[in-house]
Amino acid sequence: MKFGKKLRRQMEDTLPQWRDKFLSYKDLKKLVSLISATQPPCSKAEAHFIHFLDAEIDKFNTFFVEMEEEFIIHQKELQERIKRVAEIYGVGGSQPLEEKYEAEMRKIRMEIVNFHGEMVLLVNYSSINYTGLAKILKKYDKRTGGLLRSPFIEKVLKQPFFTTDLISRLVKECENTMETLFPAVLDQYQTGEGGERTLIMAEQVFRNTVSALVTMKELRKGSSTYGHFSLPPLSLSLPDLDLLQSCMLPSPITIV
Repeated sequence: MKFGKKLRRQMEDTLPQWRDKFLSYKDLKKLVSLISATQPPCSKAEAHFIHFLDAEIDKFNTFFVEMEEEFIIHQKELQERIKRVAEIYGVGGSQPLEEKYEAEMRKIRMEIVNFHGEMVLLVNYSSINYTGLAKILKKYDKRTGGLLRSPFIEKVLKQPFFTTDLISRLVKECENTMETLFPAVLDQYQTGEGGERTLIMAEQVFRNTVSALVTMKELRKGSSTYGHFSLPPLSLSLPDLDLLQSCMLPSPITIV
């Protein structure tokens, strides 16, 4: 599958409010087509192309950093809610208290699944936008005979949107929490009033997460050899899809 189609697929599969945050790959391809190999370096068309790339990187950084900050806050809030629910309702008390405890924990579990999915989507956002930049710069160098890609990628490697160590750590912490909070009792999970809509929303995030995981593997497969412009190995260990799928009870999603 050509990269342009792969990018469009990811934009369709991601959260609606994220879609305008991705690389404007089609517009950049049009700009490259307007640049001629006979034009002198630093021509007006080339300057416009570089300005466009810089603006795209600023867009990626702004969005990525904002989402990271939101995730850090949300992670802390979820941990505090878990402790608070345990303190208020406890475990092993009267049946009404245990029922209230389980009801609150079901809400938290569903929120954690959504939260985990959004963080994985952000790691994928970093990967696919970096790949798009590398590919469009390759097209530019091929068309013009220039050497823009190497120095530009060196700059990209230092950008906040490319640095995923923190978000990968948050994903792992979230997975550890999921393993703790999803006991066998989830096999008997029943949605209450309004629960069906919540489940549908969570299933959609789950599907998007699976799509992102598949894309991340594809992007890193690439060629059989590792090159200067290749994506580095994931600092994020791809999560166990069986674990994620078990979290979506009572309607497991078949992954094909």
